[in-house]
Amino acid sequence: MTPTTRDLVPADLAWMVPLNNAAVPAVPPMDAASLGEVLGHADLAIAVVDADAPDATPVGMLLAMQPGGAYDSANYRWFEERGVDGLYVDRIVVADAHRGRRLGQVLYARVFAEARRTGRAAVTCEVNTLPPNPGSLAFHGRLGFARIGELVDADGLHAVAMLSAPVDPPAPAPVAP
Repeated sequence: MTPTTRDLVPADLAWMVPLNNAAVPAVPPMDAASLGEVLGHADLAIAVVDADAPDATPVGMLLAMQPGGAYDSANYRWFEERGVDGLYVDRIVVADAHRGRRLGQVLYARVFAEARRTGRAAVTCEVNTLPPNPGSLAFHGRLGFARIGELVDADGLHAVAMLSAPVDPPAPAPVAP
């Protein structure tokens, strides 16, 4: 498999919805109208595809938003309210059959390149802690994400770790002579 990325278009909702819903509870379930609305807010909307497949089959997706947008998501707003200058990843989903092939890293490489291109200091996202999603926390940790807060729903049944990764890691501290 040779992974590559391409931009998402509204016609992709036909495969995006089942892919998204197969990943519940790691991401919230959505119908075509809801996911289409999120897609409409995305400043970066990409699929990872198998370039070797005759039809370049999509096997993953990622939707991200720049700060200052009108996206009405409690998680996005959490970063906005704290003035975090980050490209916010609303969702990343890779098909179960294709996990463990570094496709998430391929998607995130585009995110970090876009964040760098647009002058963002960080890339931000959230990962479920209730229900727990230890695989995603470990994945994001390997990419340099660190927990900067937590958001718990009013009902107390759902919580997320708010994560941030610097776009350009800080330079190492000078060594004393």
